[in-house]
Amino acid sequence: MSMLQNPPCVESVHVLSRLRTGFYECLTSRRDALFELTDAVLCADGPVKTLVGLSLVPEHRRGHGALYDAINHGRIDVQRLQVALAKMPLPRCAGRLVLAVDVSAWLRPDANTSDARSFCHTYGRGKDEHRMIPGWPYSFVAALEPGRTSWTAVLDAQRLPPGADVAAVTATQIRDVIERLLATKQWTPAEPDILIVLDAGYDVPRIAFLLEDLPVQVLGRMRSDRVLYRPAPPWTAGTTGRPPKHGGEFAFGDQTSWGEPDVATLTETTRYGIARATAWDRLHPLLTRRAAWSGFPHELPIIEGTVIRLKVDRLPSGGEPKPLWLWWSGTNPTPADVDRLWQAFLRRFDLEHTFRLFKQTLGWTAPKLRDPASADRWTWIMLVVHTQLRLARHAADDLRRPWEKPLPDHKLTPARVRRGFRNLRHNSVRLSHSFRSQAVKVPLGCRV
Repeated sequence: MSMLQNPPCVESVHVLSRLRTGFYECLTSRRDALFELTDAVLCADGPVKTLVGLSLVPEHRRGHGALYDAINHGRIDVQRLQVALAKMPLPRCAGRLVLAVDVSAWLRPDANTSDARSFCHTYGRGKDEHRMIPGWPYSFVAALEPGRTSWTAVLDAQRLPPGADVAAVTATQIRDVIERLLATKQWTPAEPDILIVLDAGYDVPRIAFLLEDLPVQVLGRMRSDRVLYRPAPPWTAGTTGRPPKHGGEFAFGDQTSWGEPDVATLTETTRYGIARATAWDRLHPLLTRRAAWSGFPHELPIIEGTVIRLKVDRLPSGGEPKPLWLWWSGTNPTPADVDRLWQAFLRRFDLEHTFRLFKQTLGWTAPKLRDPASADRWTWIMLVVHTQLRLARHAADDLRRPWEKPLPDHKLTPARVRRGFRNLRHNSVRLSHSFRSQAVKVPLGCRV
């Protein structure tokens, strides 16, 4: 099929070519070796098991020595690359940018001489066991897509140093991403606020407080044993004592403390049965001058938000469904807000598919690197690889295995798009040459 007869394919290859050209310009040392290494990850047959094996991919025209030299001694202009990724087309959920933040660990338990390792909390390495294993934890920020999908738009990755204040580091990372989105016109004041979605393990109210000057709303999960407080009751003149700062308790584990919800909704779903969401407005945590708030120079703030409790009939895995508690930095929720928020939180789990792709297919944690700077370099290559796959998804054919079910173009997974990337790469290279010569010609044969 000619690309002239397929406008989405034309646009996809044009945008892909611009990203590849911008990425090449971000490489400031060992440029060609790093660029060919990225193409080798994209065009390799099957999952990446070893770093040295990429030197055998036809797109990598150098020896294995140059490959390791590029990873260990190459340089990437990360700030320029961050801007280039922010300029790429981003998905929206009902006209709103939704960003998910989560941490994934590159475990290095045997690298005793490697610097900057932290103890990473891991799940499922034994029956009902949670273990702390040395490694490099990375915080990722990605834009989510609507509906059930394995695609995300990864915008940033940052390695967490040992002993880091996770809430402060995460807030700084989110702030940098938001500022880049504002600078690249990905968000305008006419659009709704950007929604930040966090899983358990983050101090959600504190992150919302640190980002209150930005056009964002923060949504995150809370533990089921938390206790929040209602607004302080009215204080009348002449009453002895100090005015109260907090109202009655709202204990997640004590149903008698809940009272009547401000909003209640019922939603019929195909995977979870009936989803029952109840929300209570203007609840805040009790802050004390300990830990992160010990050095706060002013009076401790009252960070009000909305608590949402989600209960479903069943889980796709067949397990026993437990209530899900969410805290939203907004107030005065409507039924439409409550349903939009819990559905956006469920989309956060799409980022787990991205982590699985990074580790099992693209080989993010396969190299036995010693230097954390080399690990950072390899991580940014993963982000560029994944972004190229996302941009090429509408121009790729489904090169499925004989035992796999056919999928429509808009439902191709990243792994299936990668199978045919070698053909798309050929067209994007031709288009890059045409851009440089300022004589753009639309190449034919986008689909093979």
